[in-house]
Amino acid sequence: MTGHRRAQREERGSISIWLVTTGFAMIVLVGLAVDLGGQVHAQQHARAVADQAARTGGQQLDASAAVRGQGAVTDTHLARHAATAYLTASGLTGTVTVTAGTTVTVNVRDTYPTTFLGIIGITSMTVTGHGQARITRSVGGVEQ
Repeated sequence: MTGHRRAQREERGSISIWLVTTGFAMIVLVGLAVDLGGQVHAQQHARAVADQAARTGGQQLDASAAVRGQGAVTDTHLARHAATAYLTASGLTGTVTVTAGTTVTVNVRDTYPTTFLGIIGITSMTVTGHGQARITRSVGGVEQ
């Protein structure tokens, strides 16, 4: 057998391995682009929901304190309930904290289910959101 034919037989199938390896690498790269983009979108959604839940909670003012001239403070119970209800309606879960009657803080945690990265064992990615609303009193555009 000539040396040329022996070399052809030894290289047989090497192109198939190269194509499989390259194809797998391309799928992983596309998966990274799609799933990391999806994670960024889910992160933005979690932040927006946390912000809106905090605003909703911050709008629950204690009317009796305001009428007595004690300033605008949050009704703690109503604020927690309103913010939690907003989170529930959005399909997310999180924690709501009211500090000093003037600050409502909402932390949200969610998971983004991956589309392509499950191929390499990454089936979901955690996303978080943080929102805060502070009640202020302003007269003529100046906080007091």
